[in-house]
Amino acid sequence: MIKQHTHQTKTGAQPHQATKFDMDTLVGYILLVGVLLSVALILAGLIWHWILNGNLEIVYPIAGMNLFQFISSEIQLLDANLLRPRLLVGLGISVLLLTPFTRVLASVVFFAIAEHNLKYTLFTAFVLTVLTYSLFLR
Repeated sequence: MIKQHTHQTKTGAQPHQATKFDMDTLVGYILLVGVLLSVALILAGLIWHWILNGNLEIVYPIAGMNLFQFISSEIQLLDANLLRPRLLVGLGISVLLLTPFTRVLASVVFFAIAEHNLKYTLFTAFVLTVLTYSLFLR
């Protein structure tokens, strides 16, 4: 996430170590962690379901739900101590759907705070608004 850059001083003395935040690395880690966590949760849920039932078919009615409703239904299962394969699969799907949202949110923060770039902040904030609408409000 942090790249090391060395700079020679004007006097030719010891090089100065400066750290520069690398947005590409941050985005890469967000996507990698999101996808790997999602795959791990979904696989754990499917394997657990297969051990219990002998098949990989999980009935999962989600028609007419947005992501907020989907996640809140999964949290209700977790609050009710109903730890079961379907919950792990649902959490994996939630993580997978939230991964690009988190990536865009991190980009908005980066462009606004680290780069102070109004144009990219506004473009990325627009993308975040569209993603928020499509995931949570629709």
